[in-house]
Amino acid sequence: MTALAPLLLFVALALSVAAWLAGPAALAVWRRARIVRRPFPQAWREILRRRLPAYARLPADLQWRLKKRIQVLLAEKPFIGCAGLEVSEEMRVLVAAQAALLLLHDHAGYFPALRQILLYPGAFVVERSHSDGSGLTHETRRALVGESWQQGQVLLAWDEVVAGAADPADGRNVVVHEFAHQLDQERGRANGAPWLGRRDGYARWAAVLGAEYAALRQRVTRGEDGLIAPYGATDAAEFFAVVSEHFFEQGAELARLHPDLYREFARYYGVDPAQW
Repeated sequence: MTALAPLLLFVALALSVAAWLAGPAALAVWRRARIVRRPFPQAWREILRRRLPAYARLPADLQWRLKKRIQVLLAEKPFIGCAGLEVSEEMRVLVAAQAALLLLHDHAGYFPALRQILLYPGAFVVERSHSDGSGLTHETRRALVGESWQQGQVLLAWDEVVAGAADPADGRNVVVHEFAHQLDQERGRANGAPWLGRRDGYARWAAVLGAEYAALRQRVTRGEDGLIAPYGATDAAEFFAVVSEHFFEQGAELARLHPDLYREFARYYGVDPAQW
Protein backbone atom coordinates (compact mmCIF):
# COMPACT_ATOMS: atom_id res chain seq x y z
CA MET A 1 0.00 0.00 0.00
CA THR A 2 1.42 3.38 -0.96
CA ALA A 3 1.55 6.33 1.42
CA LEU A 4 -1.20 7.98 -0.62
CA ALA A 5 -3.64 5.08 -0.25
CA PRO A 6 -4.76 5.82 3.35
CA LEU A 7 -5.43 9.43 2.38
CA LEU A 8 -7.53 8.37 -0.63
CA LEU A 9 -9.43 5.91 1.54
CA PHE A 10 -10.13 8.66 4.07
CA VAL A 11 -11.34 11.04 1.35
CA ALA A 12 -13.62 8.37 -0.12
CA LEU A 13 -15.02 7.61 3.32
CA ALA A 14 -15.59 11.29 4.03
CA LEU A 15 -17.39 11.77 0.72
CA SER A 16 -19.58 8.76 1.43
CA VAL A 17 -20.50 10.09 4.85
CA ALA A 18 -21.20 13.54 3.41
CA ALA A 19 -23.47 12.04 0.76
CA TRP A 20 -25.29 9.99 3.41
CA LEU A 21 -25.77 13.07 5.58
CA ALA A 22 -26.96 15.14 2.63
CA GLY A 23 -29.54 12.50 1.79
CA PRO A 24 -31.67 12.05 -1.32
CA ALA A 25 -31.27 15.65 -2.49
CA ALA A 26 -27.52 15.28 -2.96
CA LEU A 27 -28.00 11.93 -4.67
CA ALA A 28 -30.51 13.48 -7.08
CA VAL A 29 -28.09 16.30 -7.96
CA TRP A 30 -25.31 13.80 -8.61
CA ARG A 31 -27.56 11.56 -10.71
CA ARG A 32 -28.89 14.47 -12.78
CA ALA A 33 -25.37 15.73 -13.42
CA ARG A 34 -24.56 12.36 -14.94
CA ILE A 35 -27.73 12.40 -17.05
CA VAL A 36 -27.15 15.83 -18.58
CA ARG A 37 -23.60 14.92 -19.55
CA ARG A 38 -24.96 12.35 -21.97
CA PRO A 39 -25.43 13.34 -25.62
CA PHE A 40 -29.00 14.12 -26.58
CA PRO A 41 -30.18 11.22 -28.79
CA GLN A 42 -30.49 12.00 -32.49
CA ALA A 43 -33.85 10.21 -32.61
CA TRP A 44 -35.20 12.55 -29.93
CA ARG A 45 -33.88 15.58 -31.82
CA GLU A 46 -35.78 14.39 -34.88
CA ILE A 47 -38.99 14.09 -32.84
CA LEU A 48 -38.60 17.69 -31.68
CA ARG A 49 -38.02 18.83 -35.25
CA ARG A 50 -41.09 17.03 -36.61
CA ARG A 51 -43.54 17.33 -33.76
CA LEU A 52 -42.73 20.50 -31.84
CA PRO A 53 -42.48 23.70 -33.94
CA ALA A 54 -42.04 25.68 -30.70
CA TYR A 55 -38.57 24.16 -30.33
CA ALA A 56 -37.30 25.92 -33.46
CA ARG A 57 -38.45 29.29 -32.07
CA LEU A 58 -36.29 29.00 -28.95
CA PRO A 59 -32.90 30.76 -28.77
CA ALA A 60 -29.98 28.34 -29.05
CA ASP A 61 -29.15 28.43 -25.33
CA LEU A 62 -32.74 27.58 -24.41
CA GLN A 63 -32.84 24.78 -26.98
CA TRP A 64 -29.84 23.25 -25.24
CA ARG A 65 -31.41 23.73 -21.81
CA LEU A 66 -34.72 22.24 -22.96
CA LYS A 67 -32.94 19.11 -24.18
CA LYS A 68 -31.17 18.68 -20.84
CA ARG A 69 -34.48 19.08 -18.98
CA ILE A 70 -36.06 16.48 -21.27
CA GLN A 71 -33.30 14.00 -20.49
CA VAL A 72 -33.81 14.35 -16.74
CA LEU A 73 -37.60 14.16 -16.94
CA LEU A 74 -37.49 11.01 -19.05
CA ALA A 75 -34.99 9.42 -16.69
CA GLU A 76 -37.06 10.20 -13.58
CA LYS A 77 -40.75 10.18 -14.52
CA PRO A 78 -42.44 6.93 -15.53
CA PHE A 79 -45.17 6.87 -18.19
CA ILE A 80 -48.14 4.53 -18.01
CA GLY A 81 -50.36 3.79 -21.01
CA CYS A 82 -54.08 3.61 -20.23
CA ALA A 83 -57.16 2.37 -22.10
CA GLY A 84 -55.02 0.10 -24.25
CA LEU A 85 -52.49 2.73 -25.29
CA GLU A 86 -48.92 1.50 -25.71
CA VAL A 87 -46.57 4.35 -24.83
CA SER A 88 -43.86 4.90 -27.43
CA GLU A 89 -40.59 6.77 -27.22
CA GLU A 90 -42.08 9.52 -29.38
CA MET A 91 -44.96 9.98 -26.94
CA ARG A 92 -42.63 10.24 -23.97
CA VAL A 93 -40.35 12.75 -25.69
CA LEU A 94 -43.18 14.96 -26.92
CA VAL A 95 -44.83 15.15 -23.49
CA ALA A 96 -41.53 15.76 -21.70
CA ALA A 97 -40.49 18.45 -24.19
CA GLN A 98 -43.65 20.49 -23.60
CA ALA A 99 -43.46 20.02 -19.84
CA ALA A 100 -39.81 21.10 -19.91
CA LEU A 101 -40.82 24.51 -21.28
CA LEU A 102 -41.91 25.31 -17.73
CA LEU A 103 -38.44 24.43 -16.39
CA LEU A 104 -36.18 26.65 -18.48
CA HIS A 105 -35.14 29.04 -15.72
CA ASP A 106 -31.84 28.59 -13.91
CA HIS A 107 -33.07 27.07 -10.67
CA ALA A 108 -36.00 25.02 -11.90
CA GLY A 109 -36.93 21.82 -10.14
CA TYR A 110 -38.26 18.76 -11.91
CA PHE A 111 -41.84 18.55 -10.61
CA PRO A 112 -40.69 16.89 -7.38
CA ALA A 113 -44.19 15.76 -6.35
CA LEU A 114 -44.88 14.09 -9.71
CA ARG A 115 -44.67 10.30 -9.55
CA GLN A 116 -46.12 9.20 -12.88
CA ILE A 117 -47.71 10.39 -16.13
CA LEU A 118 -50.80 8.53 -17.32
CA LEU A 119 -51.37 8.70 -21.06
CA TYR A 120 -54.73 7.94 -22.70
CA PRO A 121 -55.40 7.70 -26.46
CA GLY A 122 -58.15 10.35 -26.23
CA ALA A 123 -60.55 11.93 -23.78
CA PHE A 124 -60.98 9.92 -20.59
CA VAL A 125 -63.76 9.78 -18.00
CA VAL A 126 -63.16 10.81 -14.39
CA GLU A 127 -65.68 10.13 -11.64
CA ARG A 128 -66.20 12.66 -8.87
CA SER A 129 -68.05 12.57 -5.55
CA HIS A 130 -69.50 15.80 -4.19
CA SER A 131 -71.94 16.83 -1.49
CA ASP A 132 -74.94 18.99 -2.30
CA GLY A 133 -74.91 20.67 1.11
CA SER A 134 -77.82 18.65 2.48
CA GLY A 135 -75.71 15.68 3.43
CA LEU A 136 -76.31 13.78 0.21
CA THR A 137 -73.35 12.66 -1.90
CA HIS A 138 -73.61 12.59 -5.69
CA GLU A 139 -71.42 10.85 -8.25
CA THR A 140 -70.63 12.71 -11.46
CA ARG A 141 -68.73 11.63 -14.56
CA ARG A 142 -66.77 14.03 -16.75
CA ALA A 143 -64.85 13.51 -19.98
CA LEU A 144 -61.47 15.26 -19.75
CA VAL A 145 -58.37 15.68 -21.93
CA GLY A 146 -56.02 16.47 -19.06
CA GLU A 147 -55.86 16.58 -15.30
CA SER A 148 -53.27 17.06 -12.57
CA TRP A 149 -53.63 15.33 -9.23
CA GLN A 150 -52.01 16.55 -6.04
CA GLN A 151 -51.18 12.92 -5.23
CA GLY A 152 -48.51 13.01 -7.94
CA GLN A 153 -50.15 12.08 -11.25
CA VAL A 154 -50.71 13.94 -14.49
CA LEU A 155 -53.31 12.48 -16.85
CA LEU A 156 -53.18 13.41 -20.54
CA ALA A 157 -55.06 12.57 -23.74
CA TRP A 158 -52.48 11.79 -26.43
CA ASP A 159 -54.49 13.31 -29.28
CA GLU A 160 -54.62 16.61 -27.35
CA VAL A 161 -50.88 16.41 -26.63
CA VAL A 162 -50.26 16.16 -30.38
CA ALA A 163 -52.67 19.00 -31.19
CA GLY A 164 -51.16 21.28 -28.56
CA ALA A 165 -47.65 20.68 -29.87
CA ALA A 166 -48.61 21.14 -33.54
CA ASP A 167 -49.80 24.75 -33.17
CA PRO A 168 -47.42 26.73 -30.95
CA ALA A 169 -49.36 30.00 -31.26
CA ASP A 170 -53.02 29.19 -30.54
CA GLY A 171 -52.74 29.60 -26.76
CA ARG A 172 -53.94 26.06 -26.09
CA ASN A 173 -51.56 23.42 -24.76
CA VAL A 174 -52.81 20.68 -22.45
CA VAL A 175 -49.31 19.68 -21.32
CA VAL A 176 -48.36 23.21 -20.30
CA HIS A 177 -51.74 23.58 -18.57
CA GLU A 178 -51.55 20.41 -16.48
CA PHE A 179 -47.88 20.75 -15.59
CA ALA A 180 -48.55 24.33 -14.49
CA HIS A 181 -51.04 22.79 -12.07
CA GLN A 182 -48.26 20.48 -10.86
CA LEU A 183 -46.12 23.51 -10.06
CA ASP A 184 -49.07 25.05 -8.24
CA GLN A 185 -49.62 21.84 -6.26
CA GLU A 186 -46.04 21.39 -5.05
CA ARG A 187 -46.81 22.87 -1.63
CA GLY A 188 -50.42 21.85 -1.27
CA ARG A 189 -53.75 22.40 -2.96
CA ALA A 190 -53.61 24.41 -6.20
CA ASN A 191 -54.62 28.02 -5.56
CA GLY A 192 -52.91 30.04 -8.29
CA ALA A 193 -49.96 30.97 -6.07
CA PRO A 194 -47.03 28.59 -6.76
CA TRP A 195 -43.79 28.82 -4.84
CA LEU A 196 -42.11 32.03 -6.03
CA GLY A 197 -38.75 31.50 -4.36
CA ARG A 198 -39.03 34.67 -2.27
CA ARG A 199 -41.78 35.57 0.17
CA ASP A 200 -41.67 39.26 -0.76
CA GLY A 201 -42.90 38.44 -4.26
CA TYR A 202 -46.32 37.25 -3.14
CA ALA A 203 -47.84 40.68 -2.46
CA ARG A 204 -47.13 41.84 -6.01
CA TRP A 205 -48.19 38.47 -7.45
CA ALA A 206 -51.48 38.53 -5.56
CA ALA A 207 -52.22 42.14 -6.51
CA VAL A 208 -51.55 41.67 -10.23
CA LEU A 209 -53.15 38.26 -10.66
CA GLY A 210 -56.07 39.18 -8.41
CA ALA A 211 -56.89 42.24 -10.49
CA GLU A 212 -56.49 40.39 -13.79
CA TYR A 213 -58.57 37.46 -12.59
CA ALA A 214 -61.37 39.78 -11.48
CA ALA A 215 -61.26 41.58 -14.83
CA LEU A 216 -61.49 38.25 -16.69
CA ARG A 217 -64.50 37.18 -14.65
CA GLN A 218 -66.24 40.47 -15.46
CA ARG A 219 -65.44 40.10 -19.15
CA VAL A 220 -66.79 36.55 -19.24
CA THR A 221 -69.96 37.65 -17.44
CA ARG A 222 -70.49 40.35 -20.06
CA GLY A 223 -69.80 37.90 -22.89
CA GLU A 224 -66.90 39.94 -24.25
CA ASP A 225 -63.99 38.53 -26.23
CA GLY A 226 -60.37 38.80 -25.12
CA LEU A 227 -57.02 37.04 -25.28
CA ILE A 228 -57.29 35.03 -22.06
CA ALA A 229 -59.55 31.99 -22.49
CA PRO A 230 -62.82 32.09 -20.50
CA TYR A 231 -61.91 28.84 -18.73
CA GLY A 232 -59.38 30.87 -16.76
CA ALA A 233 -62.31 32.48 -14.93
CA THR A 234 -63.19 29.14 -13.29
CA ASP A 235 -60.99 29.75 -10.24
CA ALA A 236 -57.54 31.09 -9.33
CA ALA A 237 -55.80 27.77 -10.03
CA GLU A 238 -57.27 27.54 -13.54
CA PHE A 239 -56.41 31.18 -14.15
CA PHE A 240 -52.73 30.45 -13.44
CA ALA A 241 -52.72 27.39 -15.71
CA VAL A 242 -54.58 29.11 -18.57
CA VAL A 243 -52.35 32.18 -18.48
CA SER A 244 -49.33 29.85 -18.52
CA GLU A 245 -50.60 28.51 -21.85
CA HIS A 246 -50.93 32.03 -23.27
CA PHE A 247 -47.55 33.03 -21.85
CA PHE A 248 -45.64 30.30 -23.66
CA GLU A 249 -47.69 30.30 -26.86
CA GLN A 250 -48.78 33.93 -27.25
CA GLY A 251 -46.15 35.80 -25.30
CA ALA A 252 -46.05 38.92 -27.48
CA GLU A 253 -49.83 39.35 -27.35
CA LEU A 254 -49.94 38.77 -23.60
CA ALA A 255 -47.16 41.32 -23.07
CA ARG A 256 -49.00 43.88 -25.20
CA LEU A 257 -52.48 43.41 -23.77
CA HIS A 258 -51.63 42.47 -20.17
CA PRO A 259 -48.12 43.86 -19.50
CA ASP A 260 -48.22 43.58 -15.68
CA LEU A 261 -49.44 40.01 -15.87
CA TYR A 262 -46.79 39.14 -18.44
CA ARG A 263 -44.03 40.56 -16.22
CA GLU A 264 -45.13 38.42 -13.28
CA PHE A 265 -45.07 35.27 -15.38
CA ALA A 266 -41.73 36.22 -16.95
CA ARG A 267 -40.25 36.57 -13.45
CA TYR A 268 -41.72 33.28 -12.35
CA TYR A 269 -40.75 31.19 -15.37
CA GLY A 270 -37.48 33.05 -15.93
CA VAL A 271 -37.93 33.40 -19.71
CA ASP A 272 -39.22 36.02 -22.17
CA PRO A 273 -41.35 34.31 -24.85
CA ALA A 274 -42.37 37.68 -26.32
CA GLN A 275 -38.87 37.79 -27.83
CA TRP A 276 -38.92 34.30 -29.36
